[in-house]
Order: sequence, then C-alpha cells, then structure tokens
Amino acid sequence: MVNLPAEIASWVILAVIGYLLGCANGAILTSKIFYHDDVRSHGSGNAGLTNFYRSYGAKLVLCVIAIDMLKAVIAVQLGGAMLGGALGKYFMGFFCMLGHMFPAPYRFKGGKGILSSGTLLLCLDWRVALVSWGAFIVLVALTRYVSLGSIAAAALLPVTTFFVYRGAAHFPWIMLLGTLIGGMVVWAHRANIGRLIHGTESKFTFHKGAEKQ
Repeated sequence: MVNLPAEIASWVILAVIGYLLGCANGAILTSKIFYHDDVRSHGSGNAGLTNFYRSYGAKLVLCVIAIDMLKAVIAVQLGGAMLGGALGKYFMGFFCMLGHMFPAPYRFKGGKGILSSGTLLLCLDWRVALVSWGAFIVLVALTRYVSLGSIAAAALLPVTTFFVYRGAAHFPWIMLLGTLIGGMVVWAHRANIGRLIHGTESKFTFHKGAEKQ
C-alpha cells in the first residue's frame, strides 16, 4: 500500500531541492565572487550568460556555463532517479528553472533560462533536445539573434514533448510541465520579443568585452 503522506512529502522535498539548485545562478555567483560586482547592474540587467559576456568579456564565461549546466544536470538526474522516469525529470527540471528565473536569495530577479533550459533539454530526452537545439542553432546562425533562437527552442518544447511522450504514463502531467517550462522561458523574453518586432534587438557579436577589475 502506498503511503500517500510520505510520497507527497518526498515530492515536496525534491521540489524544494530543485528550486534551490536553480537559485545557484552562474552569472550572479561568478560576478560576485570574482568581480565583487553584480551582473544585473550592467547592460540589460539580466542575470544570464549573454549579459555576463557583454559586461565582463569571455574570461570567466566557462565558470558561468559550468554552474548553470551542472545544476540542471543534477536536478534532472535526481528527479529521474528519485521520482522515476520522464515525469520525475520534467518535475525537477521545472523547479530548477523556477529557481533560476525567480531566485528568492536574489529578490526573485534571475536569468532568462537560456543555458539552463538548453541543458535541461539534453538531459530530458535526446529527441526533444534535437528539435529545440536544432532550431536554436539554425536561427542564431542565420540571424545572430540569441533571443530568437531561445524563444523558438522554448516554444518547441511542448510540441516535441507531445509527440515524444504521447501515450506514455503520466502524459498529462509531463505535457503540463513541458508547457510550463517552455512558457516561462518565452515569458522571460517578452521584452526581447517586443524589440524583435520593432527591429531594435541587439545581435550577438564576438568580442572580449571590458574586463572588470
């Protein structure tokens, strides 16, 4: 017989763990530890990889990438191991993204989830990742708009989730979580969508940037 209170408690505990993992924002932590600064006080004010690169240059970009990728990997793998299957992975992925985008320790002002969500896709299912990453790479290569590639990749997540997990156990919940993850990333890019429409969005360029002392 299933011990319902204990099972609910385990899901709640893992949700909290996933959220706290998400709160470990690579751009914020790296800027504070190495530059004694806050990346959100520069450029677009966003706590993400693109704004970090534009603000500080490429020197510590790998540190930001490592933190944001590692937390996503840990969250998804933990969800799969402790909760089982795709539902557990999507569940922990959702709360990791929630923590990344709305981190309580940083006044709920986090990143847009580009790198973390991209890593999540790779951990969730290679088929889901293939479609979204493919769209991201093609669009960024053709337009140099990182935001456009990110929006397209996020929007495709619920679509690919539907086709990959249609008929699977817990499909409605998996579909809901996939839609929420993709929707959060698109919502975080709402300002970018406005700039894309008006032709004022900045294109990605390779540069060293101004190194902070």
